[in-house]
This record gives sequence, C-alpha cells and structure tokens, in this order.
Amino acid sequence: MSDLKRREFIGGAAASLLALSRLNVGLKKIRGTNMSGSIPYRSLGNTGEKVSCIGLGGYHLGQSHLQEADAINLFHAAVDRGINFSDNSWDYNQGESERRVGKALKGYRDRVFVMTKFDGRTKGSALQQLDESLQRLQVDHVDLWQFHENIRLEDPDRFFADGGAAEAMLEAKKSGKTRYIGFTGHKDPIVHLRMLELADKHNFRFDTVQMPLNVMDAHFRSFEKNVLPVLVSKQIAVLGMKSMGDSHILASKTVTPLECLQYALSLPTSVVITGIDSMQILDQAFKAANSYDKLTKADTAAILNKTAPVAMDGKYEPFKTSPIFDSTAAHPEWLGYNPQA
Repeated sequence: MSDLKRREFIGGAAASLLALSRLNVGLKKIRGTNMSGSIPYRSLGNTGEKVSCIGLGGYHLGQSHLQEADAINLFHAAVDRGINFSDNSWDYNQGESERRVGKALKGYRDRVFVMTKFDGRTKGSALQQLDESLQRLQVDHVDLWQFHENIRLEDPDRFFADGGAAEAMLEAKKSGKTRYIGFTGHKDPIVHLRMLELADKHNFRFDTVQMPLNVMDAHFRSFEKNVLPVLVSKQIAVLGMKSMGDSHILASKTVTPLECLQYALSLPTSVVITGIDSMQILDQAFKAANSYDKLTKADTAAILNKTAPVAMDGKYEPFKTSPIFDSTAAHPEWLGYNPQA
C-alpha cells in the first residue's frame, strides 16, 4: 500500500472519530436490558439480535488441561447464568473445541448464539471447513460465521478475489448454513480498514468485526482509535477480544484481570469474548459484566495512565508484533492455496 493510501485510511478513520461524539446514543442502542437477571445483553450491530456482553471463548474449552466433562459443565453453567454467545473456530485445538461445544449444545441450542470461524481463503476450502464445523458442532447452521485471521495486507484482496472466501460466505448465507457473517484479525488496524474499504467497493455487508480491544491497544497500533469509530458509524457489531492478551497484559503487573475486562466492556462493544477454563474465571467474568458501568472517567484515565509507559512498543501485545498467534502462518495448508505460488 502506498504512503498516500495509508494516510487516506488513517485520515478516514480519524475523520470517523466524529462518530464517537454520538457514542452516548450508540451505547444506548448497543446495551440492552439484563434479560437473564445476571448479565447485561447488548444489540449485535443492526442485526436485531441481543447477545450477552460476555462471550464464552471457544479456544480454552478445547485445551488438553481441561477435561471434556469439565468443559461441558462450564459451558452449561455459563449459559444457565445468562451467557448466550459462544465463540469458536474451525482450527481451535485441532477441532476439539468445536467437538466439545457440539456435545454441550445438546438441549441448549435454542439458548445459544453460535459463532465459529474459518481459515480458507478460497471458496472451496472455506465451504469445506464450514461443513466440518457444522458436523463437529452437531448443528445444521451457525448464527455467525467469520473469516479468521485477517492479518496480512493481502488478505482482504484475497477474500474478495474471484473464487475467494467472499463467495463462500454469500453461498453459505443463501443456503441457510449461516445467518450472519463477519471477519476477525489481531495484527494491525490497517488490515481491518482495508477489508472495510473493499467491502464498500464490492457492496458487501459485514454484520460483525472482531478485534483486540484492551488497555494496551489504546496506546499501540490501536484498533480502538482507528477501527472502532468506523464500525460504530457503520452500525457493524464490535466483538472485542484479547482483553488480557492471553495473560501477556497481566504480565506487565500494571492492571488486574477485572480492570482489563471492565475496560473492554466500557467500550461500544456488542460482546467481549474471554477465555474461561474454571468456575472461578467464570465468576470473574460475571463480576466484570455487572460492575464495568461503575468505572468513572477518572478510573479509566487512571488505567490508561498506568499502562501507557509499558504499552508503547507492543511488548505486551505479541499478537501484533510477532507471529506466535498467527495460526494460519504456522499452517499455510489451511488457506486453501499455496501462498508462495
């Protein structure tokens, strides 16, 4: 991308900060009533759906240190207490995350908004991964299907290329295998802005966008500053992730887990997805969900002031500055094409 176009992207994002002047109105639309009595619900963009402000991360549920029965019990406990948003991905733990959630959904499907992601960059590979996900999840459709790891500057162009994943998404919607579509990414706001620019050019509507939103992101390659205002202005649902950066942010010794979750929840997100692998961590998520609105402007300023000195070089957001979180880089065969060809 040329420097001029890069400046245009950033300039456009900066201009869209005007949308944040309407955040009080926007937040009222995003934040719904406490439908379950134990967790707030919010609007999912302009879809008309109501989802819990906390989403149950799928990756942690499939990890080997957690027994399958314990993962299923955690899933049921979360749903019974009001969490209705289930996050997952085709590649999480070699499919084990989807398999476990599939078992947990028995008797619970009508109470859960089911999301999963795919890695294929071609129409054929994406649709094959969708069918595998549906089989593992034991459902005939998902509520939300997302293009995973929009992390390379060429990913948006590949997505919209002839025979690309955009075609797979449209076909999946037409066939009823998904109700809504979105994309995710954790590397750089520029890549998200490129995807949104191309979506506009192709008259393609994303229902959701998932991205890192946390106390460090506010200072470094900020999705909050550059992408969030654009999504608010377009009424695209914001799915926050990496509120603790998979514990890397906590390693800075500047903030607590509760502060991390409260900060992310105080932004105009529809859902903040967090990994939960114990009842204690589940309780922590509910505590944050029911206390984030008590954060004052002074509290938020204090959080940002104490994280700023350690956030500027991205050390505590290694998903932005290193390849260790880039699963599709480690497994290029998942892309459905040879990236070296």
